[in-house]
Amino acid sequence: MIDQDGYRENVGIVLVNSDNNVFWGRRAGTSFWQMPQGGIEQGETPQEAMLRELSEEVGLQPDHVRVIHRTNDWLHYRLPESRVRSINGKKFVGQKQIWYLLKFIKNDNYININFFNEPEFDCWKWINFWEPLELVARFKKTVYESALKTFYPFLDKEF
Repeated sequence: MIDQDGYRENVGIVLVNSDNNVFWGRRAGTSFWQMPQGGIEQGETPQEAMLRELSEEVGLQPDHVRVIHRTNDWLHYRLPESRVRSINGKKFVGQKQIWYLLKFIKNDNYININFFNEPEFDCWKWINFWEPLELVARFKKTVYESALKTFYPFLDKEF
């Protein structure tokens, strides 16, 4: 769904393991890495979209994670002008996202990036919690920074 300002409603996922490292996936067929994210479909709540995206992109189910926190407000990023386009007659300029912090409570064998028939990622790894800020595409950096700063205080709590 694209709003009147051209932003697509989306969810983002900061998935951390028991060492508070972050899931980092390489988008299939590219050299770009990111955390799981995806669009909110018509009639879906952000949490329903997050659980669907978690399953489609990482192969994880609700009982494999604990939802620890989420952002209260939309976080926005604008696409570079070269990537702005029209979708269904609406100008698409970027994403507005609700982000979730999830604690992965199983072992790595549960992660299956080939779970969905069109995989989002072709490889993945765990990285230091702050490392995405050095690695993510520049136009997403502010959103990643906001999400990580929001979630950082929740890492040291008992899950």
